[in-house]
Amino acid sequence: MFHLSGGMIGWQILGWVLVFAGLIIMNEIARRTKIGGGICFFAIPAVLTVYFISIYVGAAKGAEWALTNQTYVHMNSWFHYAKLYAALAGCIGFMIIKYHWGKLGKSHAFKVFPFVIVAINILIAVVSDFESAVRAGDIMGGWWKSSEGVWLYGGWWNILNGIAGLINIVCMTGWWGIYSSKDKKDMLWPDMTWQFILAYDIWNFQYTYLNLPTHAWYCGFALLLAPTIANALWNKGGWIQNRANTLALWCMFAQVFPLFQDGSRFTTVSSVYGTSGAAAAFGDAMPTMANPTAQGIISVISVVVNIVVFAVILKRAKAQKKNPYTNEIFTDQKDFIMAMNRAE
Repeated sequence: MFHLSGGMIGWQILGWVLVFAGLIIMNEIARRTKIGGGICFFAIPAVLTVYFISIYVGAAKGAEWALTNQTYVHMNSWFHYAKLYAALAGCIGFMIIKYHWGKLGKSHAFKVFPFVIVAINILIAVVSDFESAVRAGDIMGGWWKSSEGVWLYGGWWNILNGIAGLINIVCMTGWWGIYSSKDKKDMLWPDMTWQFILAYDIWNFQYTYLNLPTHAWYCGFALLLAPTIANALWNKGGWIQNRANTLALWCMFAQVFPLFQDGSRFTTVSSVYGTSGAAAAFGDAMPTMANPTAQGIISVISVVVNIVVFAVILKRAKAQKKNPYTNEIFTDQKDFIMAMNRAE
């Protein structure tokens, strides 16, 4: 699935471990205190926003330092900025809920915010998937070059995974079943159990694998595993908060230091480029070969898993005679019970 080879494999594995461990640690710093969350999701983003604006103003004026800035050259896609600020909106909204800040934090109606912001984040990726299929110009597969100089191989697999993303949105149940933990460290969504997490992780990994093939080793594999492990081992019910935190933190790092993924000994690309690896991904000429086998297989798995999870939701909702969106339907599961034991 990934181009791991030669003398660089040790560095590639080390890079993965560093990213995974860093995300786990930073998530703990962000979730445990107001100060940690404030630094991660207010102070740092404020500084970076000024930095981003300065770069684009400088580039518009033809300043060499801006035109050659690695953020401007390697991370200029609309997707990266949309994802960063959508994730930040989620982090801030979740803090409002868990700390009961202001009228919003105390409002029952605002409990639907987590569903809305997650749905928006999913839709951003779905649009990007469909965009890749269109730009490929051939549903059976075709190369196209992104604004960041990376060759992508789009095709029917993007359409299939985009459909899986749309299904994933309706796999979120118990929209108003949102709670604060007793220790105020977490916003909990107990009905978001392992079924949804599995469906989301497979779909989102495939999104990164298809559309960010030079980043998926990190933003797909490591980034998705970090919140899932936290939820599984010590933070029951807090998966969506973990996911938003780690996503925002990773986006900020990747936006400022893109060459960690695109131009260092840690660079790791997907197998779509065949044996040519990173040389084909970043080359000036269109790659002469493509190996989309993994792309196709994972997209099929993605849509099938999401359909199955949605079918399970419908079956449970019918058996319990409940609306799965206004009511919680996984109340008998161990994960749900453990999360509710942490709730206020």
